[in-house]
Amino acid sequence: MNAPDLSRAAQKAAFENNKLSKRLHRLVGQAVVDFNMIEQGDRVMVCMSGGKDSYAMLDILLSLRERAPIDFDLIAVNLDQKQPGFPEHVLPDYLKSRGVPFHIEEQDTFSIVKSIIPEGKTTCGLCSRLRRGILYRVAGELGATKIALGHHRDDILETFFLNLFFGGKLKGMPPKLVSDDGRHVVIRPLAYVEEADLERWAELRAFPLIPCTLCGSQENAQRKQVKAMLRQWERESPGRAQTMFNALTQVVPSHLADRSLFDFAGLRAAGVPDPQGDIAFDADPCVGAGELPRAQSVQWF
Repeated sequence: MNAPDLSRAAQKAAFENNKLSKRLHRLVGQAVVDFNMIEQGDRVMVCMSGGKDSYAMLDILLSLRERAPIDFDLIAVNLDQKQPGFPEHVLPDYLKSRGVPFHIEEQDTFSIVKSIIPEGKTTCGLCSRLRRGILYRVAGELGATKIALGHHRDDILETFFLNLFFGGKLKGMPPKLVSDDGRHVVIRPLAYVEEADLERWAELRAFPLIPCTLCGSQENAQRKQVKAMLRQWERESPGRAQTMFNALTQVVPSHLADRSLFDFAGLRAAGVPDPQGDIAFDADPCVGAGELPRAQSVQWF
């Protein structure tokens, strides 16, 4: 490849990288605004696992904080679960280089999980419950008002299908919720971001990734099977994942069958047209499938 070709390739790469950066910041900013994730004076505890998602979340929140119309603090927290070979220096070194306040919580949950879960069985459920309880405690000790987790759009879709296929529920992973103990607000700023973009961002930003040797290597996990299914669907029909995610933001209780969400027993014909009635089935299902509804509020992007 000659010099002009190299120059054009470099320009194209820079253009694509800039597009990626703008898209990530726009989507995270939109999610924060849509769900009122971060408010004036918040102290946000950013949970860092050492994976691409948490690195990207912190990186983008740091950038958005510089232009946000409100003031808030960030503190990074890592739970050192004492996995054999875990490089303890990597996250502290990175966080110091970014000037981010941080706390490392050391708890040997690795041994607990290994002692309880039989060999070959998935460890994710118990591991996540132990980790969640510890992080809630640490949030209280640090005075955090919000707990930020790095789950992205594809995680949310995978959780929806896991509940649908194996739990018999229409239930996903909400962008914002109150914690199990009722004392904390948990937020997922990456809720609108697809995993492929995070993979590209992690490579571009050269994050010092730390692989999970506990659950990350379990090929028989149901979540990995669902992930493979969704990726195959996306290859066959590009855009399908986004359409499915949009469906989670536009729920019509009257067209499901949950009696606790809609009063089917009390439903009567009142002679008033209903835009969600039978006519709803006549609409083109593809119309409006590509855009997320936005909150009318101050934008961060």
